[in-house]
Amino acid sequence: MTEDSAPLLVRREGGIARLVMNRPEKRNALNAGLIAALKAALREADADAGVRVVAIEGAGKDFCSGADLSALRTIAEGGAMENLEDVQELAELFLLPRTMRKPVVALVRGRALAGGCGLATACDLVLAAESAELGYPEVRIGFVPAMVMAILRRNVSEKRAFELIVRGHPVTAAEAEQMGLINHVFFDDAFDAEAAAVLQDLAARSPSAVQLSKRLLYHSDAMGFEAAIRAGADVNVVARMTDDMKAGVARFLARDGGAKG
Repeated sequence: MTEDSAPLLVRREGGIARLVMNRPEKRNALNAGLIAALKAALREADADAGVRVVAIEGAGKDFCSGADLSALRTIAEGGAMENLEDVQELAELFLLPRTMRKPVVALVRGRALAGGCGLATACDLVLAAESAELGYPEVRIGFVPAMVMAILRRNVSEKRAFELIVRGHPVTAAEAEQMGLINHVFFDDAFDAEAAAVLQDLAARSPSAVQLSKRLLYHSDAMGFEAAIRAGADVNVVARMTDDMKAGVARFLARDGGAKG
């Protein structure tokens, strides 16, 4: 398989791993091959000590249009067990960014629809070009965005989630930012440079601090207030013992002492 025909391209830029969905003629629609390649690349990046940040983006004009026609045929024509196996593969893809140690950033240009929107919002951060569109149009074909609903509900209010799911209309990047679906919107002509700056900024952060922060943030979702405070106390103790924290405190004290001296 040549690079041009590979469903996913993996590019390294220092501590940044860029995963480029490479089906531009299909608007980077998700099929079995692309889903498997994404999962393998995410796991490999998470295990690589040299990777600080992972970015997911799409080749061509769009981020990802959701399931491709072959996947839709499987849904429509497949039996219960066939569909169950297919769904499990997709569920694992949506879970991976949240369970990884490294931060995962979606870089959204063009359209991110249905499962493509779910993939973007499953990432820790979402950066979008001004002309991007995001949405869940599944209802228009009598389908339910069932798995991505868990992701959506953690990002926006209940009423916003209801409208996005039941009406099925896409929203602009500016609207998505306002409702909390994405983090930042950048002008189209500045998107590459602005996104690269965010990735570099993340890559410069303490790996241990990022990992501990991410794990605690997501694990506290299901906790009561007291349990979350106590979990935070446990993580605080671990953070104090890391080499990154000790080096950071030493730098801070040296700088602060020099300023006072």
